[in-house]
Amino acid sequence: MKIARRACLALPLLAPPGLARAQGAWPNRPVRIVVAFTPGGTTDIIARLVGAHLSEMWGQSVVIDNRPGAGGNIGTEHVVRSAPDGYTIMVGSVGPLAVNQSLVRNMPYDTLRDLAPITLLAGVPNILVVAPNHPARDVAGLIAEAKRRPGQLSYGSTGVGTSSHLSGVMLDQMAGIRTEHVPYRGAVALNDLLSGRIDFMFATIPSVMEQIRGNRLRPLAVSSTQRSRSNPDVPTMVELGFPEFDASSWFGMVAPARTPPEIIRKIADDSHAALRVPAIERTMIEQGADPVGNGPEAFGTFIAHEIRRWSAIVRVSGASPE
Repeated sequence: MKIARRACLALPLLAPPGLARAQGAWPNRPVRIVVAFTPGGTTDIIARLVGAHLSEMWGQSVVIDNRPGAGGNIGTEHVVRSAPDGYTIMVGSVGPLAVNQSLVRNMPYDTLRDLAPITLLAGVPNILVVAPNHPARDVAGLIAEAKRRPGQLSYGSTGVGTSSHLSGVMLDQMAGIRTEHVPYRGAVALNDLLSGRIDFMFATIPSVMEQIRGNRLRPLAVSSTQRSRSNPDVPTMVELGFPEFDASSWFGMVAPARTPPEIIRKIADDSHAALRVPAIERTMIEQGADPVGNGPEAFGTFIAHEIRRWSAIVRVSGASPE
């Protein structure tokens, strides 16, 4: 997702005047939202959309603090070590909050022990795409081609152990095919897909929306169990005969463990209100994210399930822990 942003690491979202809170009530000073990735990405944009509305509601500045590195672990560990007072929270994603628990050796934190769930903000399905001149017109055609030429079709990903990689592993396993995984860094994977150097890719919807709208990529299916609101005409893998196929990215808000529950609940409730603002909801959907919003308990259960589910997929993939 490429949207121009000021490339500073801690950008305040200034609250309008006249909204000061009573002394002693939370929050009575600026709140920091840590994003464990660089500015301009999906996590960053969601954090800024929600953070701007929270700033208006709270009458305090909400500062977006980008701390990228180590697949999201650096920023997440910073939050784990922060004071549990509600003034440092995080918008995190499936990687650092779930996948890395089984992928990375000597993890510096335990998601379930060291972080307090607040709310699931959005789901972002992966979308299976091919170049327009690829012979596969649909998922059945892609599978047939892979069976006709075992081991010769290749797919790109944004790195070993990412959801784009593990989605390809799931396709191989469930369809009974064998394809070659080619890991990339950055936008090179998309360039090679467009040029035909690789055959297909499970990409996050925001990263390929422009190419899909311009007919430079053909979408075959989404990896979520429900159709994407941004691409409602694209079927799910479940609809196409793979009932266990679920490999979506997601983004949620967490805080350091032992943050007071009343603060957790307030942040969750106010974040839900932000997601219901028509302009925020519309922007998220246009960018390929499906707004969700749930409570701390439900989000905690969801994270635990995701950790178990992705652990099984990582084992099947053979991805080596870092």
